[in-house]
Formats: sequence, structure tokens, C-alpha cells
Amino acid sequence: MRDGRPEWAVHLPAGMEPEALDLLAERSLPAAWRRRAEEAPARPSLWLAGRGWVSRAQLEEASRTVAGRLHRAGLRPGDRVMSSAATSLDLVVAHVAALRLGLVVVPANVAYRQREITTIVTDAEPRAAIVDDPERAGWMRVAAGGDLLAVSPAVELPDGPAPTLDAGGPADPGLLCYTSGTTGTPKGALLNHGNLLASAEALRLAWRWTEHDRLLLALPLFHIHGLGVGLHGTLLAGASALLLPRFEIDALLDAAREHAATLLFGVPTMYARLAGSPRVSELAGLRLCVSGSAPLPRSVFERIAEQSGQRVLERYGMTETVMNVSNPYDGERRPGTVGLPLPGVELRLSEGSSGEVRLRGPNVFGGYWRNPAASAAAFDADGWFRSGDLGSLDDRGYLRIEGRSKELIITGGYNVHPREVEEALLEHPRVAEVAVVGSPSEEWGETVTAYVVPAGLGAPPETGELLAFAAERLAAFKRPRVVRFVASLPRNALGKVLKHQL
Repeated sequence: MRDGRPEWAVHLPAGMEPEALDLLAERSLPAAWRRRAEEAPARPSLWLAGRGWVSRAQLEEASRTVAGRLHRAGLRPGDRVMSSAATSLDLVVAHVAALRLGLVVVPANVAYRQREITTIVTDAEPRAAIVDDPERAGWMRVAAGGDLLAVSPAVELPDGPAPTLDAGGPADPGLLCYTSGTTGTPKGALLNHGNLLASAEALRLAWRWTEHDRLLLALPLFHIHGLGVGLHGTLLAGASALLLPRFEIDALLDAAREHAATLLFGVPTMYARLAGSPRVSELAGLRLCVSGSAPLPRSVFERIAEQSGQRVLERYGMTETVMNVSNPYDGERRPGTVGLPLPGVELRLSEGSSGEVRLRGPNVFGGYWRNPAASAAAFDADGWFRSGDLGSLDDRGYLRIEGRSKELIITGGYNVHPREVEEALLEHPRVAEVAVVGSPSEEWGETVTAYVVPAGLGAPPETGELLAFAAERLAAFKRPRVVRFVASLPRNALGKVLKHQL
């Protein structure tokens, strides 16, 4: 509390009192989206090159049709449906339809290989999958024992009457997102509709997001950043989004100019490339640029500010909590910090002004899917979520993220757990030991780096051979970019690898 007001009050629009805050007033995102369509059916909602604009009413109608197809196929509220496809209008329609029907969406990275897909399918037990790759669909069916309905994002199934839609409440499950745990085994973070709505509503208020905004959305829709922030927030605010299947500087800036974009959400890798582009000054035409998923280097922040006048707003979120903290829209944006708690979020550090970041609020999930031990360990005795991130507070109370107690590597905005990469590399017959760490990178945030002790007395495997071996087992973003061969790994008296020495 500051002067009798919660810390997050700094994010509220002028004239709004903290007592008036009700992040769950709309009950669920699907219900709010339907109301937006009823209020202004003709307003543009989504755009994709080659497809043009889709209005709010068209999105509502298309998602209702797809929901009817899924219901006729036997899917019912609470059933899990995997979603693993490149960005498209069809994918958005299918996602909205699934949430409206009460299904639990399980996003999966399109870069995942069979081993990774199998882990998720085995744990989540989805009844259906929205997938754009036949090979990936085959892996899912095998993992599910053949009992899985796999359809393309267009959901080309027989039509059926849509049942009651948008009936879910805040406590009903909405997303099941898999994230690496301390053992390297992915855990399913179960986010309910209240978590998703509370976070999107907090951002709508904090970033002054209105129906007049137009977002450049080049983030993938299988990640909480692109999906839970970009897409969900756009639809809640009644704004519009330009869907860009991949990040390409010229395509992004051309779309911004042609369609009068106002917002850009990205990861540090994107901003580093924009900072080095001769077109970086064009960012000046946007109302707000937001960076997240990894720390933004101060040098990148300063180059963009100097060349475009944009002071990129950094924020902090997690799969288990969606969004937690943000630099203020109206106020000082401090480079190197992620700002102050968002509306409704409580934050404390385990050692007072430093230590592990702990969180509480309507955005925080209730636990991991079918994993009571991990769920219990994720919260302290007072019910605060243990983020595993280490932070400190500056003289103004701004949070600075200083490391991760869970040893996660964040590269290009994606989480990589060292243990998973290590286990994959140890399957190579000429690898005796391996330790994986993140090396600082201005472009990627961190680079996955493997320190390898060769097996036996023979020559170590060629770097290219080892990388090809990893490519068969791991998504591209998880594979080492750097391999260093060493005679031994540094260890303490108990035999634990001292990764900080690497």
C-alpha cells in the first residue's frame, strides 16, 4: 500500500478509484466477446493478408458454427482439445469456438517433435486436436492410442446445431498450458476463465486499450503472450488485430502503415532486430510498444528510444499467472525493470526488498493438472505463488527480474529447461556428461549452450552431428546453438554441477 492506496492503483485511468475495480464483472472472456459483437457487429475485428477483414459479427457467427460442429462430434464442456497450428483466421475461429463451448484448450508449439507431443498428449488426454500438420496429427493419434479426433484449423466436420454457448463462469477451466518444471518434466498449468479474464481486463485498464486500437500481432498463438495477451486482450477491448503469421520487419511495418496500427507486442528478439533496421523510426507512429517474455536489454531500449521516440514498455508475466507487473502507461518507464503490480495483483519478495517473486491475485492459477505434489510446492504457507524468479525492488518500488531459481533459460521469449535438453543429448552414445546453461545474447535474451564431456577415449562427436541428433528430439528453440567440449564439469562436494562456473 502507498498512501492508503494499493500499489496497482498507479495503472488505473484518471478518475477511476480502486474500490470500483471488478476484474471479473464480465464473468468470462467468451461472454464478453459475444457482447462486443452484439454492441457493434460491423466493427472490424481481425485481418490476415489474403483474407482481408473479419468483423465482430462474422467472428461470432463463424465460431458459433464451429462450436456446433465440435458439439456434434461429441465434445462436451471440460473435454480437452489440443491446438497446434500456425497463425490463421481459421485457428482463431476454432480457438474462440472451443472456449465458447466450454472446452479446455491445450496449446502446443508447432515446433514440438514426437517425444514432446507424446508427453503432453499422455498427460492431458485430449479428445480432439486442431492441428495443421499431418505428421504431428499422427503423433497425437499414436500417443492417444488412436482415440483422438484430429481436424485442421478449418474444422471440416458436419454442421450441427450450436448448444448453449458462453455459459462458463470464472471457476471453469479454459486453458491447459504446459510449462517446464524443476525436474524438466512439463507440467500442465490449468488456467480458469477467471484467470484469463482478470489478466486481460487488468491490461485493458493499464494500457488504456480501447476499441480504436489496432494491434500488430506477430506472436504465435500457441504461447500465452500471443494468445492470452494479444488475442484475448484485443477481443475483450473490442479492438482489432492484424494477424501476421511470422515476424518479418518489412511486412510488419508495411501493415502498420497501411492499416493505421497503434499497438505492437513483442519479445526482445523482435525489438533487437527492429532496432537494427533502417525503418526503426516508423515505430514512432504507434501509440504503444510492449516487450515481454524475457528481459529487454537496456541497449535495445535506448536505441529504439533514440531512433523512434518509443520508450518500450516492459512487463512481466508467466504461464501460471498470465500477466503480473507492468511499467506504467502514464508515468515513468524504467529500462531494466518490469514495473509495478497490475490491477488486482499482489506482489512480495521472499526477503523483503529482494528474493523470490511471490504473487497473489485473480490472475494466479489454482494448480497443476493432475499433479498435487507440484501444486502444493508451487504455493507458500500463506497461499502466495512461488514464481521461481528472483527479483529486487528499486527506490520507487519498480521490480527488476535478476534471475531464475528454477534454472529456466528464456531464448527468444520461449522457456527452455536445461534438464530436458541434457537428457536428449545424453542419449547420444558418445556423450558421457552434459550441462546446459543460458549464455547472454542481445538478440535472443539467452542462447542455449551445452557443455559436453565426451564418452570413452575416442574422438568426441562432431558439433554438427550432435546438433542433428538434437534436432530429431527437440523443438528448434530448445536445441543448443553453442556446443563446448570439456574434459569435466565443475562440481561441488556433493557432486552437483556448478553451472555458474560454466
